[in-house]
Amino acid sequence: MTFDKARVDALRKQYPPGTRIKLEHMDDPYPVEPGTGGTVRFIDDLGHVGVDFDNGRSLSLIPGEDSFSIQHLQNLNFYMPMTVNAEWVDEWGDYINDEPEKLTDQESIVYADAIRDAILKERMPEESERGLMIYSNKDDSISVKVQSLRFDVDVRQGKLWGVAKCELREPLNASEMSNLIDAIVGQASDGFGEGFEQRGVKTPDNSMIYASLWSADKTWTIQTEQERFSPSELPEVCLSTLPSTGEIICIKRGESGYYPSEWETGNAEKNRQIVDYHNQRRGITPAQEEAMVGGSMFGWDTPAADPSRYEKLENSTPSMSL
Repeated sequence: MTFDKARVDALRKQYPPGTRIKLEHMDDPYPVEPGTGGTVRFIDDLGHVGVDFDNGRSLSLIPGEDSFSIQHLQNLNFYMPMTVNAEWVDEWGDYINDEPEKLTDQESIVYADAIRDAILKERMPEESERGLMIYSNKDDSISVKVQSLRFDVDVRQGKLWGVAKCELREPLNASEMSNLIDAIVGQASDGFGEGFEQRGVKTPDNSMIYASLWSADKTWTIQTEQERFSPSELPEVCLSTLPSTGEIICIKRGESGYYPSEWETGNAEKNRQIVDYHNQRRGITPAQEEAMVGGSMFGWDTPAADPSRYEKLENSTPSMSL
């Protein structure tokens, strides 16, 4: 094959480095399995598309001989309330308050741009493509399906929110969604978020604010953008336990059956505590959990999937929580 500048330039414009593709067929003695995703790294002078596949192989595709399509990423955002504390200084530069003062929602949103700029400065060069996903276990399905994870801030309904912005290569099942949420909470509390809140952000008047993505307060929750601002009666995913064994299960709205959970301990009482804790952090009520179980067993268009059927029980029976 000879060099065709116009053709190569067109391919480089169509498939710039970083483009996600999905393989349909490869004309090769040892082909990559159809359906495998990959990331375009280069287009050589012969018009071959160099791809790093998600299964670890790196091969070149030949347009016209191999068939593949662009894999468009799906956006999935999680919202969590932010807490902002401030240390004020006087005109001589001395701190006025002995301890950081917690700001109100109205006071916090004034610093949204400053907090966002500080978050952007925290991003490392090696995180440019995948964000915090570069620190994930490369062998699990979350790493394969989630292209990137980055933190940001947003102002909605008069309140400052921390946002975990995810790009998905493929939809997540219930167990994967639960694991992704756990990973985000881990980064917000002990990973990225812990270091960020300790370093603080200097304001134009030389005061210092400390923005927290996570809080130990029981009112802190993490929800998808739709759950937070356009709530349906049921969450997208939740945890529960099997009545027969006490085993932890993951349920996804709209799907029948359930998925096993990596949080399983083998102890029914501990399992129940774990489920209550994580559902509380997701803003999921016991009535919603019961309805999710009912929907997964009897159908999502049946009365069993209606949370209102269980609200009386919820109001009369105290929930277990950590």
